[in-house]
This record gives sequence, C-alpha cells and structure tokens, in this order.
Amino acid sequence: MREVLETELRQVLNSTLNMLGTVERMYALVSDVVVRGASEKLAQVKAIDLEVDDLEAQIEADCLRIIALHQPVARDLRMLGLVLKSLSDIERMGDYAVHVAEDSQGLTMLDEHRQRLEKMLIHLEEMSNNLRTGLADRDVARAEATIRMDDEVDTLYSDLQRDLVAHMTRNPEYIETGLSLLRIGRSIERIGDHMENVAERVRYWVTGEREG
Repeated sequence: MREVLETELRQVLNSTLNMLGTVERMYALVSDVVVRGASEKLAQVKAIDLEVDDLEAQIEADCLRIIALHQPVARDLRMLGLVLKSLSDIERMGDYAVHVAEDSQGLTMLDEHRQRLEKMLIHLEEMSNNLRTGLADRDVARAEATIRMDDEVDTLYSDLQRDLVAHMTRNPEYIETGLSLLRIGRSIERIGDHMENVAERVRYWVTGEREG
C-alpha cells in the first residue's frame, strides 16, 4: 500500500507542477499581446486558461480520492494540503493572465510604460520557474527566494503606479489609457502574490514548521 500511495502522491505533485507550467506558458503569450500588440494571441491565452481549469478539477479529485483511500499522515498529508490550498491560487494566476491580455487589446501606450510591464512579466516567468523547481526538489530555500522575487514585482508595480499618476496629471488625455495600464499592472502584481502564497506553503510541507 505504501508503494501505491507514494506513486499516487508523486503523480499529484507532477500534475500540480504541470498546472503551474501550463500557466507559465501563458506569460510569453500575454507579453506578446501587451508588448507587441499581438491581439491574435488572446484566443490562445483563453484556451490555455481552460486547460488550467480542467487540471484544477482533476487534481482536486485525485487529492480527495487519495485522502479517502489511504488516510495519509505527516508529510504526505501536508503535501496534499499544500496542493489543495494552492489549486485556487494557480487557477487565479491563469485568470489574471487572461485579464492582462484582454485589457491590453487595442491599447496604445508610451514605450516607457510598455517596458515596465514587460519587465514585470519577465519577472513572473522567472518566479514561476523558480517556484516549480522549488516544489519539484522540495527546496525550501528556492521557494523562499520566490517570495523575495515577488518583492521586486511589487516594487515595479509601485514605480509604474507613481509614473502613471504623474503622467495622467500632466496629460489628461492619457487618463483612459493610464487607468487601463493600472489595471494591467495590478493584475500582474496579483499573479505574483498568488505565486508567493504557494511558495509560502513549501516550508511547512517539507519541515512541518510554519516559519523559518
């Protein structure tokens, strides 16, 4: 029975890593929409988001089945708890990626604002890759590095906010565009926050300790 449980736990973890990787695929497409105005990529972003939703439902069902059949304890149960709590975070990351792509449709922005958003999206890809590696390797230090990386995304968003408010004050005709850019920046920042939520759970899964 132990061998069966270990196999099923490994499958759940791999599925969760796949779900994170599926959301990660969205970031390059979203960047194409935001930075290069590739509005045709929106349909792909939405299609991948549906894949994420399907993965969420399947992984949740698998977790609940394992708990019912095997009644896992200790680290095994903590891993399932991490996954179950993180599914909604990962699903929301996909939703926000769709919001970014949708809000960018037909938007004409200054190069400096485009570059700031591009930098934020690049940081998200780096965070996601780091988080997936931390989960796969049960690497607490790597997961906590992801949390620090989110601080960089927050700083970039604060800089964007400050610059947009100043620019809209000087150029009222830019207000409509500026408000859209604030929504986009906020959505990107929220993706980072959800990644941070997942990363914060890794220590408890691996060590049984809630704080470092």
